[in-house]
Amino acid sequence: MNKSKVYFTKEITSEKVLELYGMLGYELKGKVAVKLHSGEEGNQNFLKPEFWKPVIDAVNGTVVECNTAYEGKRNTTDKHVKLMQKHGWAKYFDVDIMDSEGPDMVLDIPGGKAIKKNYVGKNMASYDSMLVLSHFKGHPMGGYGGALKQLSIGCASAAGKAYIHSAGVTDDPAVVWSNTARQDTFLEAMAESAKSVVDYFKGNIVYINVMKNLSVDCDCCAVAEDPCMSDIGMLASLDPVAIDQACIDLVYAAKDDPGQKHFLERVESRHGVHTIEAAAEIGCGVREYELITVN
Repeated sequence: MNKSKVYFTKEITSEKVLELYGMLGYELKGKVAVKLHSGEEGNQNFLKPEFWKPVIDAVNGTVVECNTAYEGKRNTTDKHVKLMQKHGWAKYFDVDIMDSEGPDMVLDIPGGKAIKKNYVGKNMASYDSMLVLSHFKGHPMGGYGGALKQLSIGCASAAGKAYIHSAGVTDDPAVVWSNTARQDTFLEAMAESAKSVVDYFKGNIVYINVMKNLSVDCDCCAVAEDPCMSDIGMLASLDPVAIDQACIDLVYAAKDDPGQKHFLERVESRHGVHTIEAAAEIGCGVREYELITVN
């Protein structure tokens, strides 16, 4: 079976991000969407604009986000734009809230088991390729957050987020939290929606995961736990499944880290690896990889 290449370094710097991108030997062409997590107001763990600036500048990218399906400072376009300014994203980059205006773009999912379609921000049609910059960490609902979550929940419109969380029952954020799907079905919906975005861009996507500020909580949490594990490093790949699998494996390998057990409890209690399993099963990528260490 073919293995995907995943580049890894223990050094966590802006310059090293740019080096990892270059090592992939894949140039993102045309208008580049940069999908990252801009951070909920109050969150202390998200990676700041200054950290990502060199690689975003290198691809001349536009930072893209979508509105949330839960209360907070990012669930309406007006509030979201203001927070993007407050957090410094708009200071350095062009910013696009892709679902700022409807109607959403609908991506079909032929043969989908959990969902048959995916609602993404209609402005996705403006882009030719995507750079997915993920802060790898835990997550209250998905167990962990990495590249696959950025592709799925991250690219989904507010309605699309509701649709994924409910596995197709509703696209209404007002009622989704009383209609959430069985956990494995939700994770399968994430995998299927992630693949729909990969298919849309015809694979013209690069992934970088940063294993820093390793909290059990996501950057979407206004009140998040402080990091429980030491920083591990950064990874880059052309395969979203392989890069997330490699991150999970690096957490399991960190046996001497006193926070490992707490972090893994979050991942395992939510069956987080099932997102990776489901994504691999439908051909979104492969779990087998060659880890190439970069000094």
